[in-house]
Amino acid sequence: MVLRMSRLLLKTLRDDPADAETASHRLLVRAGYVRRSSAGMWSWLPLGKRVLDNVSRIVREEMDAIGGQEVLLPALLPRETYDATGRAAEYGDLLFALTDRKGTDYVLGPTHEESFTLLVKDQVTSYRDLPVILYQIQTKYRDEARPRSGVLRGREFQMKDAYSFDTAPEGLAEAYRLHREAYVRIFERLGLDFRIVSAVSGAMGGSASEEFLAPAAAGEDTFADCPECDYAANTEAVTFTAAVPAAVDPGPVEELDTPGTATVEALAAAVGVPAAAILKNLLVKVDGEITAVGVPGDREVDLDKLAEHLAPATVELVTAEDFALRPDLVRGYVGPQGLSTLGVRYLADPRVAAGTAWTTGANKPGRHAAGVVCGRDFTVDRYLDVVTVQAGDPCPRCGAGLRLDRAIEIGHIFQLGRKYTDAFRLDVLGPDGKPVRVTMGSYGIGVSRAVAALAEQTADAHGLCWPAEVAPADVHVVAAGKGEAAALAARAAGALDAAGLRVLLDDRDGVSVGAKFTDAELIGVPRVLVAGRRAAEGVVELRDRRAATREELPLEDAVALLRGA
Repeated sequence: MVLRMSRLLLKTLRDDPADAETASHRLLVRAGYVRRSSAGMWSWLPLGKRVLDNVSRIVREEMDAIGGQEVLLPALLPRETYDATGRAAEYGDLLFALTDRKGTDYVLGPTHEESFTLLVKDQVTSYRDLPVILYQIQTKYRDEARPRSGVLRGREFQMKDAYSFDTAPEGLAEAYRLHREAYVRIFERLGLDFRIVSAVSGAMGGSASEEFLAPAAAGEDTFADCPECDYAANTEAVTFTAAVPAAVDPGPVEELDTPGTATVEALAAAVGVPAAAILKNLLVKVDGEITAVGVPGDREVDLDKLAEHLAPATVELVTAEDFALRPDLVRGYVGPQGLSTLGVRYLADPRVAAGTAWTTGANKPGRHAAGVVCGRDFTVDRYLDVVTVQAGDPCPRCGAGLRLDRAIEIGHIFQLGRKYTDAFRLDVLGPDGKPVRVTMGSYGIGVSRAVAALAEQTADAHGLCWPAEVAPADVHVVAAGKGEAAALAARAAGALDAAGLRVLLDDRDGVSVGAKFTDAELIGVPRVLVAGRRAAEGVVELRDRRAATREELPLEDAVALLRGA
């Protein structure tokens, strides 16, 4: 069909939105693909909906190809199902919660593991009904504290979530393999540059977990990859054996007068030691219990890693109010010595090994202590790898220095196991007539996020530049003038439509040729056909935006070329 811009709900903008932080936010708004409805809520306009639908179509085709069956479940769900699995507490304030007129508590679904488990429990009774793969493409809801970056991080978003059900771990492994391969095909067809990285499961639960990341400066995820081997992982999932400093005998502990040095940087400058020689102690609450985490001063605690190690416990930072209730813990000057007598558990990075000496807090206002030795002056209750990864850290596989890059998470696959089937007692009758507990996998793709990731990766200095299979049209026809040019453009649009191509026709009156070309570059259909100065000869100009080429040829040849592309 021909989509005429003279009748299209489209208003392009010359200036960037004032709150735009990323290229995708800026360009999707300027090109008339989306409009902000409220904080984190976006309306998809005709061109944007076409791109969104194209992404969904590719996802559907590849999911159907591995035997997936599409369903559509409610977005409004009973809260009790999330309470049953503990995820209501895990999601916390991210859940949109409401109560109906009868006083029943509901949530807007962030993901649907619970609902799919209950659906299968209602429909499946025998091992003969399995394996099964179910999926949906649906709006999800998360009450982000700071929705930003346009559709990259909104409070509602389009997501494909799929779930596999089987009776054996081998079946789960096969379903995981099928989804992994399908995801590779999906993202290749979408034209995305992506990486598959090891990941942590987080609130989803389960064992094996991998993320599909689209490298982009606007990404909120950081991943590590090795230039020498094929190792890649989300920084939260990177684990390695840390080099342990040699044990020393610094003599007795020396207490130092260090006012105004509550930060590592200030202390290092005041006492003349490197940050790596300072023992930094972060206080957190683990299920409400204050716990200290010790790491070298040149490192940060990765709270996601810490939460993963301590799951299912809830991990929160200690607040000023918590310090006010515990005057025995001096903010900015906490040291590990004596914490056990205060009832505070001490966790530490493996670099804080027995025999190593540190400068650390003296547990007194404005005071630090030097020569504090692990094993002599304090003990570690548990060692955990919880430091953030730094560029140059050794690859866990080959030892080469790791690189760090930013990326957008576009997909995540999990081998969930029986977390949800245990919660809802999802059993089927096995071959011997005895109940068998079902095992699950969960597989998500951010459909609306994929649109933003594509915009981030493929845009150029002039505007959006979609891959052909995702673009809102196959060809953008521009009438660069009136009379013969307009007539040839109309004829070209009709011929292309008859050839089975999707056509966007700029037939607007009262719009300058320059403005039409600017809009064509901004909108980003990769192939533009211009009827202009040689219209009387039946000659058009064919521009390939992605290849950066231009060619003049007769209309019939252009149609044939585009039809065969």
